[in-house]
Amino acid sequence: MMSQLFNMLKSSAESDKAKALLSLKLLSEHASGIGDHSTGDFYKNAEEALSMLVDADDRLNTLNLYFNGKKIM
Repeated sequence: MMSQLFNMLKSSAESDKAKALLSLKLLSEHASGIGDHSTGDFYKNAEEALSMLVDADDRLNTLNLYFNGKKIM
């Protein structure tokens, strides 16, 4: 059961990381997609994507540091 928990947490973090990287790519390479949004929205979206990326990387690093290859509990 614990390996299933580890895998779920890891998959969730990897998914968030992929979403964040895609968001940053879209914002940087296809900014025309924001269309009628303000630059404030653009900056806010970029900050949110960066925060999501940092959080996901932190979660992955923590999982690898404490639980990778080890039985949890």
